[in-house]
Amino acid sequence: MQTNTLIIGSGIAGATAALCLSEDKERQITLITRAKKAINTNSQYAQGGIVGRGDDDAPNILQEDILNAGDGICYPPAVKTLADEGPDLLREILIEQIGISFDEKESGGLEYGLEAAHTKRRILHVGDMTGKAIMVALLREIARRLNITILTGHTAVDLITFPHHARDPLATYQPQICHGAYVYDRAQRKVIRILANQTILASGGLGQIFLNTTNPGGARGDGLAMAHRAGVRIANAEYVQFHPTAMHMPGATKFLISEAVRGEGGVLLTPNGEPFMERHSPKWKDLASRDIVAGAIYWEMLENDYPYVLLDIASHKKADAIKNRFPQIYERCLKMEIDITERPIPVVPAAHYFCGGVLVDEWGQSSIPGLYAVGEVSCTGVHGANRLASTSLLEGLVWGDRSARHIRGLEPAPLVDESAVPTWDISNALYDTDPTLIQGDMQTIRNLMWHYVGLVRSHYRLNRALRELHHLRREIEGFYRKSRLTDGLIGLRNSVQAALIVADAARKNTLSRGCHYREENLSN
Repeated sequence: MQTNTLIIGSGIAGATAALCLSEDKERQITLITRAKKAINTNSQYAQGGIVGRGDDDAPNILQEDILNAGDGICYPPAVKTLADEGPDLLREILIEQIGISFDEKESGGLEYGLEAAHTKRRILHVGDMTGKAIMVALLREIARRLNITILTGHTAVDLITFPHHARDPLATYQPQICHGAYVYDRAQRKVIRILANQTILASGGLGQIFLNTTNPGGARGDGLAMAHRAGVRIANAEYVQFHPTAMHMPGATKFLISEAVRGEGGVLLTPNGEPFMERHSPKWKDLASRDIVAGAIYWEMLENDYPYVLLDIASHKKADAIKNRFPQIYERCLKMEIDITERPIPVVPAAHYFCGGVLVDEWGQSSIPGLYAVGEVSCTGVHGANRLASTSLLEGLVWGDRSARHIRGLEPAPLVDESAVPTWDISNALYDTDPTLIQGDMQTIRNLMWHYVGLVRSHYRLNRALRELHHLRREIEGFYRKSRLTDGLIGLRNSVQAALIVADAARKNTLSRGCHYREENLSN
């Protein structure tokens, strides 16, 4: 299969790139997702909202907030790009082009919310289902574009790079370039080639390599692992952000409780009902940045043997206001027999967002020509050591647009010749994949990462994690080479590699910064 541009992932970054590329009517765009429905991405789960520009706000103020949250290692030019371009693109694409109706004040005009570490009210929202509203509208618009093909149930296996995958032996002497990907068609149970002049990685994060996470099942680090195998530069992989407030209910899947709850007056309490954030952040208290709040909860739980802490909005906001602002959270909690208008929510930290990733320039270009990365899989430098709340959707929008603009500015080129790339070799696939092995190994990875490479790290625990992950990787690679492919096997292979990337980066960085805590520093 040939296409002008291949996009791997259908979240806000990939969808925006596809939409902007489709303005060139002659360009064929193929967007793939492993999910059964294109909307099933991390983006649709974003509750709090997306950063806009508040009534008394300005780009330089937003820049300062991002830089402060990022704890000294944000890349200033990227932050400036986001602050300058983001709110305007939000209005042009999301409001004017695809028609999203963000919440408004009763008196008229957009209603801007406040979230942790923001000095201004600037968060636009659609209740607490902002991500879903954006993705529904984006995908609806994409469906109207005749030059965009969406392939659901298609899992990227590996990037196709020359000279590595070229049939021509003389390609060895040419610079490396990406020309698409090998893709597993889950319905047909076969690997196909999708050859492209440009490939955009928009595959999301890696929360599923941790035992406790707010991420959906597809966040396995697929894009990160594929890029790493291709030799792409990776940066800031140690910075995995743990959201401070995921609902804690034994036996139930972790459910994100948006930072907007604290932005609207919610207060963190011990199980005994005592506020504790002033001890950890006298200035910001409950509106401190995510890394500080998550660390505070961790230490409160560790030192006092608490199984959870409480988040109380019921005492600070009227019931109708809570239901109107947080309808999804209200309904989800009610199913767990917790009425958030009457009682606090039990919460714990959970792996949430990957601040590192494939290192890209201001246009989303990776270190390999022909390969772009946008959204959570990329590292633009915007987030530094800790992402500011509600900037993820905006970053995906900005770099989805910028990568598309860069690609459209390139000289037209002929499609890649299919005869230049070998078909997928299945000669060694002797066995059916054992789902028990996959489930068991995934659970091992998640446990190792949670306990040894989690919220607080140490030299001993990181070394232990790396030893066990290296051993596990050898085992997984062994049966990967001899087994028939499944989506689960592809994900397992990628997950162990992503785990190794994070653990290795965490071991090398001995300084505590942002969401990377080294116990050796904290105990001093």
